Amino acid sequence: MDSSTSENVLEGILEKIIYQNAAGSFSVLSILTDVPEKKVTAIGPFYNPQPGERLRMNGRWSQSNEYGLQFRMTSYVSLKPKTLTGIQRYLSSGIIQGVGEELSYRLINAFGVNVIDIMERYPERLTEVKGIGARRAEEISLGWKKNRQTRDVMIFFQSHGISAVYAQRIISAYGSDAETMVRDNPYKLCGDIFGIGFKTADSIAMNLGFGKDSPLRACAGLLFILDQLSGNGHVCYPYNELVAEAEKVLSIPKTVIQDSIESLRQADLVVIDDRPDNLPGRIVYKKGLYTCEIGSARLLVKLLNIRPLGVSIDMVKAISWFEEKNGIRLAQEQKDAISQVLANKVMVVTGGPGTGKTTLIRGIIEIFEKKGFRILLCAPTGRAAQRMSEATGSDAKTIHRLLEFNPSRMAFDRNNKRPLKTDILIVDEASMIDIELFFNLLNGIEDTARLILVGDVDQLPSVGPGSVLMDIIRSGSVRTIRLHTIFRQAKESLIVMNAHRVNQGLLPYIGHEHGHKEGDFYFIQRQDPEEVLETVIELVAERIPQGFDLDPMDDIQVLSPMHRGVLGVSNLNDKLQAVLNPCGDGMIKGTKRMFEGDRVMQLRNNYELGVFNGDMGRMVHVDSKAKEVRVRFEDKIICYNESDMDDLALSYACSIHKSQGNEYPAVVIVLHTQHYIMLQRNLLYTALTRGKTLVALVGNKRAVSIATAKMTKGERFSMLAGRMSGPVQAN
Repeated sequence: MDSSTSENVLEGILEKIIYQNAAGSFSVLSILTDVPEKKVTAIGPFYNPQPGERLRMNGRWSQSNEYGLQFRMTSYVSLKPKTLTGIQRYLSSGIIQGVGEELSYRLINAFGVNVIDIMERYPERLTEVKGIGARRAEEISLGWKKNRQTRDVMIFFQSHGISAVYAQRIISAYGSDAETMVRDNPYKLCGDIFGIGFKTADSIAMNLGFGKDSPLRACAGLLFILDQLSGNGHVCYPYNELVAEAEKVLSIPKTVIQDSIESLRQADLVVIDDRPDNLPGRIVYKKGLYTCEIGSARLLVKLLNIRPLGVSIDMVKAISWFEEKNGIRLAQEQKDAISQVLANKVMVVTGGPGTGKTTLIRGIIEIFEKKGFRILLCAPTGRAAQRMSEATGSDAKTIHRLLEFNPSRMAFDRNNKRPLKTDILIVDEASMIDIELFFNLLNGIEDTARLILVGDVDQLPSVGPGSVLMDIIRSGSVRTIRLHTIFRQAKESLIVMNAHRVNQGLLPYIGHEHGHKEGDFYFIQRQDPEEVLETVIELVAERIPQGFDLDPMDDIQVLSPMHRGVLGVSNLNDKLQAVLNPCGDGMIKGTKRMFEGDRVMQLRNNYELGVFNGDMGRMVHVDSKAKEVRVRFEDKIICYNESDMDDLALSYACSIHKSQGNEYPAVVIVLHTQHYIMLQRNLLYTALTRGKTLVALVGNKRAVSIATAKMTKGERFSMLAGRMSGPVQAN
């Protein structure tokens, strides 16, 4: 058994499980071999190994200085035990529900080495054993067959690089047909099993002998590319550019790609359409996004064309009443906006920080509620809705809660058959709304209602596909009021002034020589990435809590443009966790280490649990034995099992994109030339506007200069503006 690089076969009886991790992705087993009869150590991803079972393994021998000679298993099959001792140990291990040590002895005494054949082929003979009736015999036989089937499928999956966790999900989804379905079309896993993407499915397919130019691969690859593009904000993509991208990613001929696009169209999975902006070429959508975009355009045009309920209000008197009641003076543009509510079914109000958007919303609420109007308020995220409630004194909900999302139907209960009962719907942080959520929002509004979208169009667009607020403004179909006046109190804040400077392409003021509020904005220059990292940790753990009496766990948010690298979100989270919450009850899942008390973020919409992409919470309980955790969000506690934990990530630091709609007492922004590819004006502008009372910008001046000067907003392919401007027709 010399150490070798060639493939070897090892067969023997599993004598003892030395170690196995929780996920089953790594085990250390003691194996008793046949020739010579000697114990050896085997390591690898064994599924639910049982002492006494016989294993035939493929793999390689390796010599470890610490552990000696080991057999590194790459694939294996589970064989029936051959000896009475092996059979008895195998059956008494609990592998069959209801068969323990005492019953296994009785079965072996009755049937000897043939007991397994009896269970598989002649289960009726089990009744020969005292205490086993016909029903019990059938249960034992079915339990044995089900266990063998599941184990064989799991071994098949693991031999093709599928982890135990994902293999269990596949079996749960496909049942007894799991292996057949995966052999026939491994690419089906992409759409059916959460966590398995095209690359994993493609690797499995290659192992199973599928060719690179397989039509199944081409179709799955195209859907994967369209998903990637929608993840980057695109609702659709030009046909020729999609073909070129697929050629590059999939390395297959152009003709195969074009045929596959047509196959997907015939299967109603994609839509090919002419461009409504009169530019040459066709565009390709995934069917769901096409439905949302064309549906949004149609519903918005319909809303605009239906006259609002007639009402008579002396707006000059009403605005004066609001000003006197609240002891304030509105800017003329705010007065114009309030007056325009009467004349317009749909209206957009946009403006930067300190321009009075919240005061404007309060004015609309107080004036129109006094006249008997029913008003509803909402925002895309829980934090944004909470801020809206606090600022206006009126109840605001998330869009999902307002539309009453029903997880059992995976749909909203508020729709065109049961619309919201309101005269005015005000939506804050509208720049965050993607095309899918916007379609559902419009679908839940009565035709006679007025819709007011409030947001900052200069911020980053939504995390999801589309640029809804920008497209509506560009269409020219909706009355848009831009607030420019910065109010006196806001002018005293260097955060506000620097946000506006960056938005105008000017470098932010650094220091306090400009007569602004002391201690509300700092720039800390560091060149070396490791020095930036050390400074960020020091700021969060010591300097800000001590200097400003803020809680590092609740009040301070670190923001970074990117996820990877020394100054990426992942590394920042690991380092901050080590300082702020270093120990306690926790769970380790893959590379994730999460402890009780950790700050966490939801990474995708999970409609069954009722939590959504970007929601932030605190881990309040960890049960490592049950493999579940509980997370407190703003108004609820959610229980996650081991599988659902894939949805969570630490949130001591988060991406600037993910911070949209949120506001924090203190923000620490990491900006370095390491982030060059992401540096742009609206990214820095969005980050600055997240801080309420304190912003600390850590990095180098060159990165700040690049971000401020770079106007590119990463144009998204979205046709909503063109569809609103021209005739709206279904394909």
